[in-house]
Amino acid sequence: MKAAVIHQFGDFDVLKYEDIATPKPKPGNVLVKILAAGVNRLDHYLREGSVVPDFPFPHILGADAAGEVFRAGKDVTDFEIGDRVIVVPGYPQNAEDYDIYPASQAPSFGLPGLHIPGTYAQYIEVPARFLLKDETGLTPAEAATLPVALASGVRAVKEVGGVKAGDSVLVQAGASGSGSMQIQIAKALGARVATTIRNASKADAVRKLGADLVINTSNEDLVERVKEWTDGRGTDVVIDNLGGDVLATSIAAAKATGVIVAFGFAAGPEVKFDIRSLFFEQKELKGSMASDKSDLEFGLQLVRKGKITPLLDRTLPLSEAAEAHRLVASNEVTGSVALLPWAA
Repeated sequence: MKAAVIHQFGDFDVLKYEDIATPKPKPGNVLVKILAAGVNRLDHYLREGSVVPDFPFPHILGADAAGEVFRAGKDVTDFEIGDRVIVVPGYPQNAEDYDIYPASQAPSFGLPGLHIPGTYAQYIEVPARFLLKDETGLTPAEAATLPVALASGVRAVKEVGGVKAGDSVLVQAGASGSGSMQIQIAKALGARVATTIRNASKADAVRKLGADLVINTSNEDLVERVKEWTDGRGTDVVIDNLGGDVLATSIAAAKATGVIVAFGFAAGPEVKFDIRSLFFEQKELKGSMASDKSDLEFGLQLVRKGKITPLLDRTLPLSEAAEAHRLVASNEVTGSVALLPWAA
């Protein structure tokens, strides 16, 4: 089969389009023909080597996939050949850990593209337990933008952030793949949502997703705008997708006793803030990463109800994975990019 493979950490050109062996499904597993693979910013960080110090090279990146059942191993009874499926983005590798909740706490938890071979390929082997039937009605490319952003968004907004009806929420970087999902999840939960952009051309896109307040941080003061919007209080919850120097403003934008969820580090992995900005007003800083199968199931229910729509910027052939990474890393996309493993 064809796959986009890395043999070392480095710039975009370390992604090589190669022939590798096609997996054979073990008992209880399914061989999925990948019709589309989503590209996440995490993939870019993994490729450049800023997340983990080493991989067992060669390695296949990618955690998102939508496809169809191509072959089933022994004892698989819930799926038939040709069923459209979505791969759960992360699951325990050992059967004795399958019932641990959330799955990311399991000792053998593996995220495709990080701990185990990923989705930048024409096929992937997955335990049948961690496949969901694709009943979204979306194209494979649209569906492939969902798993990581949707499931981890539900985890960050609903479970870690505790967002509920009537809350005010700030989502940093609302036009990103993760941010676009978090806006919609918060709105579906009944919250009011403010979001940030740095490019005015993305304002209409985030408004269409449901953002009640759009703040262009290239020419507006974030904290000032948030305080005006919340009658001086600050938001109940902040989802910070940026890290770096932005985290301090996220803390400042949260109300007293508010929750700040650290979700990413697009602005840098090192942060600096005055600790008094947390404990004087009893704010909570929490981290959120990965998700559970139940998070994806909840999110897909919202998709089927029409409350969440994927924001697909464009598709590229799998052979152009390097260009997809360049586009994501340089913030040239609104929403997500999907790779098509069977496109010429």
